[in-house]
Amino acid sequence: MPASPLLGQTALVTGGAKGYGAGIAEALRAEGVRVWITGRDEAALRKTAAALDVAWIRADATDPKDWDRALKTVLGAAGRLDILVNNAGGGVKIAATEEQTDASIASVIALNLTGVIYGCRRVAAIMRKQGAGIIVNISSVAGHHAWPAWGVYGAAKAGLNHFSKSLFLELRPHGVRVTTVTPSWGATEFTDAAGLGPRDAATLAKCIKPAELGRLVAEHCALPAHLCVQETILWPMVQEVSPL
Repeated sequence: MPASPLLGQTALVTGGAKGYGAGIAEALRAEGVRVWITGRDEAALRKTAAALDVAWIRADATDPKDWDRALKTVLGAAGRLDILVNNAGGGVKIAATEEQTDASIASVIALNLTGVIYGCRRVAAIMRKQGAGIIVNISSVAGHHAWPAWGVYGAAKAGLNHFSKSLFLELRPHGVRVTTVTPSWGATEFTDAAGLGPRDAATLAKCIKPAELGRLVAEHCALPAHLCVQETILWPMVQEVSPL
């Protein structure tokens, strides 16, 4: 069996301790990538890092200083960064606009949009100097479709989608790829964390598994350097969206 094209590369996965982030970290590690995961829950980071044989850094994706510290750690150890996966995100508060608070709005935007831009600003310079690399931004179908109570979260993800396209155009001439992976219902803690409660077991079993999304991200990263998928939207068949 030929060696993975990702063998020996380095990756940073934000929000990597749980859910999709852990699945992405696992898939990249299986391809021989040296992986660092970040997040705010140190206990969860330690547990996942030990299980997956990856490194961890406690870092808040919404904090520019934490970005500086995390990237300094990775570059100090590996000398380069080949893959950045901006996975950290969350609903924070899924509610009608009038039921939001100024604080919840700011938190949703910071976690799902501003924090990603903080990271991309720094990593763009690193990868541009290398002349290679890929940035994968994890979005949401809420950035394409509108549902009641999802307006603030959807606005943040729509902003992320547009930013990703602009960043691709900026970095393409320098050999750096930018892709957006857009999942929908997942077998993760998203709904619990957003205060929506868990999905029923039968539905959850048919949702996107972290390992499944992880494999998709790894496949995008493993494409030849002259190819880039702009965006992939992944739907679980159990989820009906009408009109699509």
